[in-house]
Amino acid sequence: MDEAGRGPVLGPLVVAAVMVKDEEPLRAIGVRDSKKLTAMRRAELDAEIRQMAKVDVEVIDARMIDARGEGSLNELELDHFAALIERMRPSSVYADACDPSEESFAIKLSSRLRYEPELVCRHKADDLFPVVSAASIIAKVMRDRLVEEIGRELGEDVGSGYPADPVTRALLKGGFPAVYPKNLEDMSGDTL
Repeated sequence: MDEAGRGPVLGPLVVAAVMVKDEEPLRAIGVRDSKKLTAMRRAELDAEIRQMAKVDVEVIDARMIDARGEGSLNELELDHFAALIERMRPSSVYADACDPSEESFAIKLSSRLRYEPELVCRHKADDLFPVVSAASIIAKVMRDRLVEEIGRELGEDVGSGYPADPVTRALLKGGFPAVYPKNLEDMSGDTL
C-alpha cells in the first residue's frame, strides 16, 4: 500500500493497494518508487501491474480532507488504508508508513482492522518492497489523471497540483478554483 498526493494545493490524495501472490513478476517489469520514473514509464507499468495483480484504490478529494475536522491527515490516510485492506483481505500487508514512528503506524492501522494480517510498515517502503512500489505507481498514475481532469474542467493546464510547480502557482494567483473531477465516484473503491 502507498499513496500519492500528500501536500498538494490542488488535487486529491490517492491511496492504492496492490495484491500479488509473488513479487518476482513485479521485479521483472522494473517497478520502483513512482517518483523515480517518468510519467510515460509509470503509465506503462500501471497497465502491466493491473494485468498481473489485484488493484484497488481510494480517492480522497479536497472536500473529504477538509471535512476531517480535528483529525490529522495521517489518521485519514490510515482509515483509507484500512478500508482497502478490509476489502482485499490479504494475509500480509506491506505499507509505506506516513507516521514518524513505523511501530505507531502499524499499531494504529491494526486497530482499524477486523482481522489480523501480518503488517510490515516502513518508511520509504516504495523503495524497499516491489509490491509497495507497484502501489506507488498505481496511486501516482490515478492522481495524475485526476489532476488532468481538473485541468480539463477548468479549461487550462493546472500543472501537478503541488505548490513548487510553477504552472500550479501561476494558476493559484487568482485564488483556489472550486472544481473536482466529475468522475471521482467512478474511480474510488473500484477493484480492477
